[in-house]
Amino acid sequence: MNDDHEQPQPQPLPAALPVTDRTRHRRLREHGSLDRADLEAILDAGFVCHLGVVVDGHPMVVPTVYGRDDTHLFLHGSVASRSLAADPEAPVCVTVTHIDGLILARSVFEHGVGYRSAMIHGVPRRVTDPEEKLRGLRLLTEHATPGQWDYARRPSRKELAATTLLALSLAEASVKVAAGPPDDGDGPDAELDVWAGNLPLTATWGEPVPDPLLRAGIAPPSHIAGRAGTRQG
Repeated sequence: MNDDHEQPQPQPLPAALPVTDRTRHRRLREHGSLDRADLEAILDAGFVCHLGVVVDGHPMVVPTVYGRDDTHLFLHGSVASRSLAADPEAPVCVTVTHIDGLILARSVFEHGVGYRSAMIHGVPRRVTDPEEKLRGLRLLTEHATPGQWDYARRPSRKELAATTLLALSLAEASVKVAAGPPDDGDGPDAELDVWAGNLPLTATWGEPVPDPLLRAGIAPPSHIAGRAGTRQG
């Protein structure tokens, strides 16, 4: 299969996120953003999302990996596909959240969490075209581990047929970011002898750990080894 097969090019999405009933910022509006670049930055900083979907009449939130291009999010959807089979027009919500630390105030009421979060709404499409599925899986793989698609064995026809991939448009999304110091520095609580500020949280990649059954003499490639000690997210 040729994963460079030309696919019809979708129309580019507008730079500003549209405001819909599902994406309208009703609470803490000052944390909201309508800049599509902020959405893309949040998606690019992670590789695990939470897919909210109704399956057999019951809500489920499923963590799964994802990748993206300029217009769509691609994600594994084996659980969601059960719902889509029964109702192809069933809407879903995908959430990606990064925790950057704690915002510790002088009062418990003003405590908060530093975060970057995006929610994408829509009706996903099950990818059935083999070439598009291969392209989507490449995006997903390269999003999590850049360089891995050309390094590891690619999916066989049998593996490709057994894989469920969903494509969800990035047209309807909501973005919120909370950062900065506590909000009580200029109020009555500023006179309290209580420390206030930010407690940052960062995640870094560790040293690669080889499979115990790995044949001797096979070192991790540079695109994996080089991530040790670097920040994730």
